[in-house]
This record gives sequence, structure tokens and C-alpha cells, in this order.
Amino acid sequence: MTQHVLITGANRGIGFALASQYAEQGNTVWAVCREPSEQLSALAKKQSVEIISGIDVTAANAGALVSQALGSTTLNILIQNAGILTREPLDNAPSDAILKQFEVNALAPLQLTIALRKHLTKGSKVGLITSRMGSMTDNGSGGYYGYRMSKAALNAAGVSLSHDLKADGVAVALLHPGFVQTDMVNHAGDISAETAAERLRARIAELSLENSGTFWHSNGDILPF
Repeated sequence: MTQHVLITGANRGIGFALASQYAEQGNTVWAVCREPSEQLSALAKKQSVEIISGIDVTAANAGALVSQALGSTTLNILIQNAGILTREPLDNAPSDAILKQFEVNALAPLQLTIALRKHLTKGSKVGLITSRMGSMTDNGSGGYYGYRMSKAALNAAGVSLSHDLKADGVAVALLHPGFVQTDMVNHAGDISAETAAERLRARIAELSLENSGTFWHSNGDILPF
């Protein structure tokens, strides 16, 4: 069955890999980004990919703009992938950098999900790309204050969404992709974006109302909050 899949941050890295793989399966992909990369533009010429560009996910009108582009489209899968990471040691943790990560990594996914709720229906799925660095139980090294705090906040929002959207028949997953070779980490990861995307798609395929609100590693392990 052809599905309608919307992915934020789809111009590169994990977002692009997800867009490419879902499109190759014959689905219609809505690729949300600030500016389309060359690879995303090339993909849109070959596959059923609709690019929604000019979107700053932190802008007050981001949800309205994306909703307007979707028109009457019902989304089967909504993947909130856009995110940023900066590194703040204890002696240099500027509040503006921390706040920016909160805006992009935590507030934007929540606000955009709320704005696109009318495009979701019974059986729709929401995937929040989070990080095990947002786990307090798993934190054994410290540092990265803005990233850790913002991803912990996203996890909290995801669990609440899993409860609040259950009546709509919409399931929510909190997904850690793994340590992925992307620009965000200067390609120092353990797995490729393509492998991460394959694993994330498998977790989304397994998502249901019964396991909604689960914090998963892309390899299938359940992670602690």
C-alpha cells in the first residue's frame, strides 16, 4: 500500500536516507527542509518526492506553511527528524546555544506535530528522532548540556503525545538512530545514514498503539529514560 510520509530535515543525513528509502518503496514522500540539497532535488526528479522548502521548523508559522503545502493529504507516517547539536562543557555552556537546541530539538517537533494533527488519522504513526543522550539513566559521561537537555525534553513530549494521540488512533515512537556517520558528528559514527534509516523504518513498521511511547534504539533495544 502506498503511504504518505512526511520527514523534516530531509535534505541530508538520516532525513535524506529515510526519504530516499521510503520513496524507493513506492511511497509519496513530503520532504521538509530550509533549502533542498542537490541530492534531494535529484531524488525528487526520479521518485515521488514533494519538497517543502523554506521551512524554519522553529518559526511560528512553520506548521501552517507545511499544512498548507499538504492540502488535504492524510499522512500515514510523520517523522520529526530535524535537529542540531552543539558541544558545551561545564565551564562553557552559553545559554543561547542551549536555548537554540531546545527550540529546534524539543519545541519544534512538538509544535509541528500539533499543527499537523489534522493530517493524521487512525493508524497514522509519528516518529520522533531523539537520542539516548537524552537518557538520564544512560548518562555516564556528562557534558553536551543543551543536546542532552533538549532530547530529554523531546522524550517527555513524546510520551505525553503517545497518551494524548491514542484516542485518535495515532501511535508515537521515540527513536534513537545510533551513532550515525553524518555531518552533525563530522562523520565519526559507527553506522551509515542508510543503515540507520533501514533500522528506523523497521521500528516504525513495528509501532502500534500497544507499544506507543516506547524509547527505542534503532537496533530494536528498548532504552531507559
